[in-house]
Amino acid sequence: MELFEAIDHRHSIRAYRPTPVERSKIETIVAAARLAPSAGDLQAYLILIAERSEAKAHLAEAALGQAFIAEAPIVLVFFADTRRSEKRYGERGAGLFCVQDATLAAAYVQLAATAQDLGSCWVGAFDEARVAAILAAPAHLRPIALMPIGYPAEAPARPARRPVSELIRYERF
Repeated sequence: MELFEAIDHRHSIRAYRPTPVERSKIETIVAAARLAPSAGDLQAYLILIAERSEAKAHLAEAALGQAFIAEAPIVLVFFADTRRSEKRYGERGAGLFCVQDATLAAAYVQLAATAQDLGSCWVGAFDEARVAAILAAPAHLRPIALMPIGYPAEAPARPARRPVSELIRYERF
């Protein structure tokens, strides 16, 4: 699938078939994450892949009861590695750059998943402390996004988008 086709076909999927995701596809989409831009090329993030039903159920509960998370074959949890970024960039690295790194990696994963005929959904509504506790994450890893991934069991219509003319302004000096 070509890049702009993947961008056009990407939708938030909240219903998944029970078909397992092949390891080769998981490796391909995670490989895409490592190619995402990152501050100082530090790749200050970690991706945890949750496959066990119990872990996915706990993550769904921590995500304000969003049950569809537990129904996906896998859930990727993107963590910002505050310590890794802070070593080079100090407070701004720990508070912002590592979050941007994890976010960019997650966006690349979504497009790579789409290109592999998989569906995904960015989930940002969750209790950070609970997610960290469920996954026994050390204090320097901050959960940024949950991303259930699997073969779609739905084909939602694209929601309305703002026109490009509303999204940009040209600065004239």
